[in-house]
Amino acid sequence: MVKIMEIRLPHYGRGYHLITQELLSRLSQLPENGLLNLFIKHTSAALTINENADPDVRLDFEAFFDRIVPDGASYFKHIYEGDDDMSAHIKASLLGASLTIPIRGRALDLGTWQGIYLCEFRNGGGARRVTVTIVE
Repeated sequence: MVKIMEIRLPHYGRGYHLITQELLSRLSQLPENGLLNLFIKHTSAALTINENADPDVRLDFEAFFDRIVPDGASYFKHIYEGDDDMSAHIKASLLGASLTIPIRGRALDLGTWQGIYLCEFRNGGGARRVTVTIVE
C-alpha cells in the first residue's frame, strides 16, 4: 500500500532546522515496516539527515555552505530575486530534494543521533511544501 500526502511547513528563517518531530506529529500511524520518502517542492531549500543533539552542528553547516557558495558572488548571472537566490539554488542541489528513511516497528529507523533537517537557504523563503510518501 502507498499513501501520499503533502505537509506545509511554516516559515523558518534562514538556517538548518530540525523538523523530525514536526513531521512525525503530522503523520498518521506508520506501518509496521516500510519506507518513508520526503520530497521538498522547492529549489532554494533542501532536506538532509544529520546530528540532532548539538546545535553547533547546524551553525557549522551554515558557516561551511556560506563559505563555499557565497551570496551575491560576482560570477552569478541569475540575480533577479536577490543576492541569496542563486547561492540557495546551488546549496539545494548539493544537499538534495528528497530523503528515503526505513520504517521498522512503526518508527523511523534513524540512528540515535540522527534527525531530519529543513535546510532553508533564503532570507525570506516562506512556507515550504513537502510531499510525503509512505510505502508499506
